Amino acid sequence: MGYKNIDGIMLKKIIISGSNYIAKNKEIIDALNVFPVPDGDTGTNMSMTARQAAVEVSKLNTPNISDVAKAASAGSLRGARGNSGVILSQLFRGFAKGLEGKSLANSKQLAQALTQASQIAYKAVMKPKEGTILTVAREIAQKAVDVSAETDDVESVLEAVYNRGKIVLDKTPEMLKELKQAGVVDSGGKGLLCFLEGAIFALTSDEEIKIEDDSRKTETDQNVFGVFKTEDIKFAYCTEFIIIVEKEGDHEKTLKSFLPGLSDSIVVVADDGIIKVHAHTNHPGTVLEKALTIGSLTNLKIDNMKEQHTHIIEYTEPAHAAPRELKEIGFVAVSMGDGLGSLFKDLGADAVIEGGQTMNPSAGDILSAAESVGAKNIIILPNNKNIILAAEQAQDMLREKNKDNKNKKDKNIERNISVLKTTTIPQGIAAIINYIPTEPLETNLRMMNEARGKIKTGQITYAVRDTTVNGAEIKEGDILCMLENKIEIVSKNIADGAKQLIDAMTTGSDFISIYYGKDVSEEEANELADYIEGKYPDCETEVISGGQPMYYYYFSVE
Repeated sequence: MGYKNIDGIMLKKIIISGSNYIAKNKEIIDALNVFPVPDGDTGTNMSMTARQAAVEVSKLNTPNISDVAKAASAGSLRGARGNSGVILSQLFRGFAKGLEGKSLANSKQLAQALTQASQIAYKAVMKPKEGTILTVAREIAQKAVDVSAETDDVESVLEAVYNRGKIVLDKTPEMLKELKQAGVVDSGGKGLLCFLEGAIFALTSDEEIKIEDDSRKTETDQNVFGVFKTEDIKFAYCTEFIIIVEKEGDHEKTLKSFLPGLSDSIVVVADDGIIKVHAHTNHPGTVLEKALTIGSLTNLKIDNMKEQHTHIIEYTEPAHAAPRELKEIGFVAVSMGDGLGSLFKDLGADAVIEGGQTMNPSAGDILSAAESVGAKNIIILPNNKNIILAAEQAQDMLREKNKDNKNKKDKNIERNISVLKTTTIPQGIAAIINYIPTEPLETNLRMMNEARGKIKTGQITYAVRDTTVNGAEIKEGDILCMLENKIEIVSKNIADGAKQLIDAMTTGSDFISIYYGKDVSEEEANELADYIEGKYPDCETEVISGGQPMYYYYFSVE
């Protein structure tokens, strides 16, 4: 017979050991991701999330189990990365709620806490699917309830829970066809079992357990783009304005034809009698004169980027500096690549967090970035489906801070986060382009959401392993051409795959933006643009250096 009760000291040991076991197995967990694209990071996200829980409990030396569970919850909530990390943090949160007010916990109380953990994790996911970590969590909680009714031995309960988890995990391919096609079990469920394996080791070992070294950093440095050599700036003036249209005509098309000779980073959007224009140019006067032939101008802004970036290199205000004056609306965007990060800054993002494929920012990273913005309302552009839950968690964390401030009668102005569910970089760009400073928050959120929905997104990347997706055999190194995050075409050649994907996307389109990555030359991107213009003469094309890693191209089609 082992433990009939566990206290805070033992729970601390369990959490640290569980975290270590996920870290040891993170590459195995990563390899279980269904899609073979280079963003299979479930193990990494769960490891970094659990590690933050371990870091928090390692600071405590209390026998009170409720205090330790609460610390683990707080650490994991702030450190949660990716969908799998957020779900894991919600399991910690529910477990802590189940142990609230307790100094010790017996097998029945632990089973009740596991049940509450599962329930809260399910609630955190808008459309929960069976065959995932949620299924494993629910089934092990039920097993804990059943076994704890028969024995008060915590070790026996935990072993039964682990064994039940293995059986359920093996069945996940029968619950999700994507898993069955890929020939893998659910990666999140595997991560949860790794944690349980570590928990059993802690319970049965007399060894002192410490947080093991991990080559990955537990906290991502918030990277706000904008620092680069001034000689790299080809067009010096960031020029933005709105045209109040006063003459009939296809002015959007006219501007998109006129501006490429004078500018780059061109954005032209027409809607309800106004045209919003953004361009980098050395001749802002020429651009404005052309605009005046269409109508009157408002919201005019011209910035000398060479001068601006020199100042940034000389001095960067600390990320957590108190804002001098809060504006109404600010933006935080998640992006990878110097070109895309700079574009988001040019379009009005107050902070750009470096992140995306393989490097999902934590909820804490997103919250810190939002709090660095001098605005009452901060709109988050996640630009990746695996970052949305972390952004929403940051939103919840700020709400809790607002409540605490009210309870403390804090006189700070209440600040709020809104999450616009952009799942791709082009969606994020389309959303921020359609922001109108003179409109209220709710109107802007509606217009931006509508704008992101009108964008078709294409992505070109490569396969990191052999697999089968929707009946198509994929070999490691194959070029994957994705439309709206789904593999549309498998090619052996980047240029050929890009052309095929463009052909699948361009029907009835007026404008295509090509964002080329760091592994694609400007010449190659321009050759692709020439192909589009030759085959689709009525479709305008722009080429922008995104500098993104791992993804050769992003395409935005309107």
